[in-house]
Amino acid sequence: MTSFREMKDKEYIPHGTYLKLLIGGALSLSKVLLSNPSDLRKLRTIQGSEERYIRPKRPYELLPYKEGMRCGATTEKYLRPTLYCNPCAPEVVALAHQLGAFQKTDYEYAKAAFEFVKEKLDLEICGMDSVEQTIRRGTGTCFHLISVYIALCRCAGIKARYKTFAMNMIQQWYDTMVTPDPLVKKWYDQMGFFMMEGEGEAFIDGKWVPAHVGPTAERQAAAGIPITHFGEGSLGIWFFALPGTTMNMESIPYGLGLGSRLLQKLAPGSMERVNISIQRQNQIGKKVIEDAGGREAYDTMARKKRAAQSPKLDLSDKKGIVFGE
Repeated sequence: MTSFREMKDKEYIPHGTYLKLLIGGALSLSKVLLSNPSDLRKLRTIQGSEERYIRPKRPYELLPYKEGMRCGATTEKYLRPTLYCNPCAPEVVALAHQLGAFQKTDYEYAKAAFEFVKEKLDLEICGMDSVEQTIRRGTGTCFHLISVYIALCRCAGIKARYKTFAMNMIQQWYDTMVTPDPLVKKWYDQMGFFMMEGEGEAFIDGKWVPAHVGPTAERQAAAGIPITHFGEGSLGIWFFALPGTTMNMESIPYGLGLGSRLLQKLAPGSMERVNISIQRQNQIGKKVIEDAGGREAYDTMARKKRAAQSPKLDLSDKKGIVFGE
């Protein structure tokens, strides 16, 4: 049994900004559900004529764990097991060795882990569970996927942590994740932001390197934005953090995923509609990438377009501004 001291040390217990966001999100969702009982009754299940969500087939084979496979996790902070994230789970260890753990440099391995999680695991709104269950399933929320990435890094002896924030999202993501279901839309519109989002960070060569593993290349192409690479964060491209909400944490705290669990219990149809929309976006993005001539060609085009849209300010003749030599 986990002691209170360990829970506090590993940051399982919500506090400060996170606790305020957690309480605010839960109250907001409760208000939406209680004030819209007719919508809840109508939308809580998928009707006979509606499309049903079919989980995509896992696009990779699980290699078996073999006795003697090394796990580099220790009791040190950022290397130890945490909530939902066991680096020494057999599925994690086997996958880590498949990706080159203890054979590649830390940077090369972390990049390989990033590319695997980002492109092989798919987004699905569901209840929070362990990294080994996520690997077996092949889908999960952003925090499921981040946890798999962090577990793979820790298994290889690379320190890794969560970077979390409350955020506003770009319009294309809003259209995919929020508008498909009226209850989810009312929840988001009432709060004005999503309760919590995040990305992983790995400590390599003396610095924390971001890894935004949540969206596949196809989902980013469907939104018309660049495909994030290893070392690029999501802020400013995919999300916009609310000031004062960015936090670095060793572990997912208790309560994360409370909103999705509540929604899953009371209105499973809402989650199913969002998951259907996600898969549609994957198909749209796949065609966008094909039409562009492949991922690299699409990404180059998207980055050029984004650079052309960015405002350029010439401040060199303004008094009081000193530019370094």
